[in-house]
Amino acid sequence: MLALLATLVAFAINASVGFPELTNAHGDNDSLLRLVEVRDLLAGQGWFDLHQYRMGLEGGFVMHWSRLVDAPIAAIILAASALTGNMGLAENIAQVLWPALLFCLAVFFITRAARSFAGGSAVLPAAVVGAAALHFIGIFSPGALDHHNVQLMLTMASLSLLLEAPARGPAALFSGVCAALMLAVGMETAPYVATIGACVAILFAFDADGERWIARDFGLSFAGVSALVFVATVPVSAWGQAQCDAFSTVQFVVAVLAGTGLAAIASIEVAGRTRRLVSLGVLALALGTVVVVLFPQCLAAPYADLDPRLKELWLEHIDEAQSLFELVVHDPASVVGRYATPAVALVLMALRLGRGRWRRQDSLVGALLVMAFVVSAWQVRGSTFSVALAVIPLSAWIASWRQRVEASPSRSVALRMAAVWLVSVNAVWTGAAAATSVVFEADNTAVHDGGADMACQGQASFAALGHLPNTTVLAISNLGSPILAYSGHHVFAGPYHRNIAGDLLALDAFLGSAADARAIVATHHAGLVALCRGSAESKILAAKAPEGFLAGLMRGSVPDWLEPVTQIGGGSIELYRVRLDH
Repeated sequence: MLALLATLVAFAINASVGFPELTNAHGDNDSLLRLVEVRDLLAGQGWFDLHQYRMGLEGGFVMHWSRLVDAPIAAIILAASALTGNMGLAENIAQVLWPALLFCLAVFFITRAARSFAGGSAVLPAAVVGAAALHFIGIFSPGALDHHNVQLMLTMASLSLLLEAPARGPAALFSGVCAALMLAVGMETAPYVATIGACVAILFAFDADGERWIARDFGLSFAGVSALVFVATVPVSAWGQAQCDAFSTVQFVVAVLAGTGLAAIASIEVAGRTRRLVSLGVLALALGTVVVVLFPQCLAAPYADLDPRLKELWLEHIDEAQSLFELVVHDPASVVGRYATPAVALVLMALRLGRGRWRRQDSLVGALLVMAFVVSAWQVRGSTFSVALAVIPLSAWIASWRQRVEASPSRSVALRMAAVWLVSVNAVWTGAAAATSVVFEADNTAVHDGGADMACQGQASFAALGHLPNTTVLAISNLGSPILAYSGHHVFAGPYHRNIAGDLLALDAFLGSAADARAIVATHHAGLVALCRGSAESKILAAKAPEGFLAGLMRGSVPDWLEPVTQIGGGSIELYRVRLDH
């Protein structure tokens, strides 16, 4: 009921401002492209066909996302369109309902995890602090169709079920299901899946009697669901292809070996902690050998093979891909909002360890929180997980102070409890950071996960483009997803690491001379050029090549082979038609 109430409050807040995300994605390219992907699926594109045909060079490129996220969104759209008879309205319903459902489930599992961790007194703090944290991190906002909210919900579900596993028979089975789905949806959660699996194995090694059946059930369900996902989402023709950035034979082999191996060891009566540790060590060695021998390419850094120009002009300007050190240098105020509550939670966990109060629950929560914090230090995007996981020890902290107030209702104790509440709410830190941002002012030219000024992202800015006959549009990468979502055109560039050829082609056109751009436009039959002067990406590219084609356009120097179609003030989209007579 608390989770549902929190969801209704969040819904009311979003409704009171008119769900602005439905008409302006605020740079959320992934959610827009997910909507395009779902539309393509509903229009008849094959389940196993993950090509994005309207982005990149001719023929498009294969996306690395999972159909497991497309399917429920498509189902909501189909049901809503059947009830309303309006596909546009149905899409809006799905864009509101899907994130809200995930928000409700995430709050539900956070609250249950807090109850398992600290008892019933932690339930209310977990619901309040957890709902506030999830609301303000933004990945559950209306229109958020990207898979990060699914991954966070599944992470909290897997943890919550493991915390309850000793008291509930099937909980470990369902935890394994959630862990397998986490991995299937996207590789970003691989560190958390590995941490959960390692915790289950280590707990079993040190407490065979209490953890044997938990390890067995978790391993069996993890392996079984991984196998089902592989069959259901990977075409037979690709079963032999190893993809490091998407669920493929690599993840399938490792998951099945790990799950069945853990289940087998747990099912055999292995006497002695040392023997169990040795057995699990042999399993870990076997898994490492399989990866090194069969899939060595997956040991490299995720973007190791990315073209240096894309690293310099795209990856290094994405906020979510920055490290903690880079954020401290370029945007120190935002560090407080992203890392304060996880840091407080880590201190609380360390104090519990120092006082000798460490329990099974502490091992699970502590290990995941540490892993999430490490990931967030490497890439800021991990902070969404650490902020959510921090709610569990923070709610226990609040609960302990609530009990102190009940036992000793004095003003000083009440004030301390109020301070603990404030310290635990991530939005308070975010607000304080925003209020003091002038003090920490820095040269922050990062491309904020979409790279364009907000005036370049609204649906209204693409109205004129949507009325023009479909063609190929030369535009910067962060206009790629909005153009696909708001029109029927084709684009070269989009902020996706698999679209290397299309992104490089757009860079060659914009950074080269007007003559170079004309040759590229003619060769690849582009009919339009789109420009957004307010885009941070446009400014970065113009600064990189001040004599280039894009810099010239931004100065108002339009070559004779282009003619203006529309020009809207305020930093919105300017369109230029390629003249066929030049």
